[in-house]
Amino acid sequence: MNGTQWLIFILIIQVIHFLGTWKLYIKAGRKGWEAAIPVYNAIVLMKIINRPKWWVVLLFIPIINLLMFPVIWVETIRSFGKNSLLDTWLVLLTLGFYTYYVNYALDVTYIENRSLQPKTVAGEWVSSIVFAVVAASIVHTYFVQPYVIPTASLEKTLLVGDFLFVSKFHYGARTPMTTIAAPMVHDTLPVIGTKSYLTKPQLPYFRLPGFKKVKKNDIVVFSWPADTVYQFFKKDKGVIKPVDKKSNYVKRCVGTPGDSLSVINGDVFINGKKLVLSDRAKPQFYHTVIADKEIDNTIIELAGGMQNYAGGIIRIAKEALLQDKAEEILKTRTSLEFIKSDATYNYYTGNFSANNVASFLKAENVKNMALFNMTDAEAAALVGKSGITEVLRFSEHNPSTAVFPQNKNLEGTVDNFGPVYLPEKGQTVKLTLENLPYYKKIIRDYEHHTLSASGNQISIDGTVTNQYTFSQGYYWMMGDNRHRSEDSRIWGYVPEDHIVGTPIFIWMSIDHFTEGFKNWNVRWERVFTTVSGDGEPTSYFKYFLILLVAYFGFDFYRKKKKAKKE
Repeated sequence: MNGTQWLIFILIIQVIHFLGTWKLYIKAGRKGWEAAIPVYNAIVLMKIINRPKWWVVLLFIPIINLLMFPVIWVETIRSFGKNSLLDTWLVLLTLGFYTYYVNYALDVTYIENRSLQPKTVAGEWVSSIVFAVVAASIVHTYFVQPYVIPTASLEKTLLVGDFLFVSKFHYGARTPMTTIAAPMVHDTLPVIGTKSYLTKPQLPYFRLPGFKKVKKNDIVVFSWPADTVYQFFKKDKGVIKPVDKKSNYVKRCVGTPGDSLSVINGDVFINGKKLVLSDRAKPQFYHTVIADKEIDNTIIELAGGMQNYAGGIIRIAKEALLQDKAEEILKTRTSLEFIKSDATYNYYTGNFSANNVASFLKAENVKNMALFNMTDAEAAALVGKSGITEVLRFSEHNPSTAVFPQNKNLEGTVDNFGPVYLPEKGQTVKLTLENLPYYKKIIRDYEHHTLSASGNQISIDGTVTNQYTFSQGYYWMMGDNRHRSEDSRIWGYVPEDHIVGTPIFIWMSIDHFTEGFKNWNVRWERVFTTVSGDGEPTSYFKYFLILLVAYFGFDFYRKKKKAKKE
């Protein structure tokens, strides 16, 4: 919905309000025309129902207004004596249109100084819950949102089972684009498992002012650009989602608008220079561990256990590699990745179970080599322990269309690709048939233009052109756990309007979080730690407990002293 369509929608709502309440305005001692003036009519209505004027602001905040409208409907009819439970249900079930019946068919009297105190305990509870949800929704939508780390893509920096507070005000809160949605949930209603929103109407993208911009090395929560899953972690039929209802991902920003980004042997290069990561970043890569004996349990434990095991190694005699079709078998049919060679053999990892490799090239399993996931520092520290003679960082070199931009003429690997230009807002690029695959999703899906290519001509919105100017900036997000992260290397750019916020605080951390409640263990050293900053994270939990005890002690002392005076 564009600006004009949204304005028309608001005017329609105003007309509906005017037609359903103008007589009630008159009975309350106001003028009928006051019900027709946008915003002003809401201010007058607050006076009629004896509620504070600041409620008007809540009526114009997306999502929050969905909670406030029913409250206003009920308050309006009660101001004219319609207090029964039946009246309340009628106005709610008719989505406020019961006011038309009250407005035109009933001879009601305005109650100027009606009591605002709920007449029953149940009514008081309902009132308290509604406004607690309103307050929580405001905080959740515009300030801070709780989030839990579900996957290992940032492992060693953020762990599976870390419960975070994500700040939305650092980069400026993104106002909701989906106007009709259940509060306090994301894309799915709990228990019943259905979507929690209506796709229409949609508001244009808008972001409130923040006090910082997304920078390289920031850990960022964003709406997953490629998300078409109905429910996260469940295989189901794809669904097109509004931007603000796409699944939330968390990765590290390694490229910002205007950068030229490459990945070489797993390392990120920006404009030709290697990106220097934060000292809290602990990037992990697959490494080949080579020992002077068979890989045994001792070596496995030294390498981090079976959860870090990434695959076995095979060797193929160099004589076999000289046979016809050997190269085709290695690259096309089996996706084997070269690791190292010696005088007689080449060594590979990957899918080596195919019969054509074993029979045609006489591949053999290597018992003293295996692939493990670890940091470079951990890899270096292994050498010399338990017969480990060498540890080599693995780098994938066989290009494929699985890597962005999924084009056979622009193939790369997760460890080697680029350079890729990250578009900057207002920047114009020359379009060719060769570079179009990098930008077609931006033009078509993120900036909503029609795009076609015929012969040597490119057409945007039906006009032949050889250039394009970007409407927003684009970022590159990657997980620190390089070989166990699905990120921009697979699905490409993260548009500015997909940015949600940045994690600021870990308030709880549970080991074995995905294995069921009985296996949970609290990682106390991570509780109440900050996400960003320099050096090793420090837990502030004990200081929190000290302050909590001090507060309750002081409160007890104050009440006891007050009781003595009385």
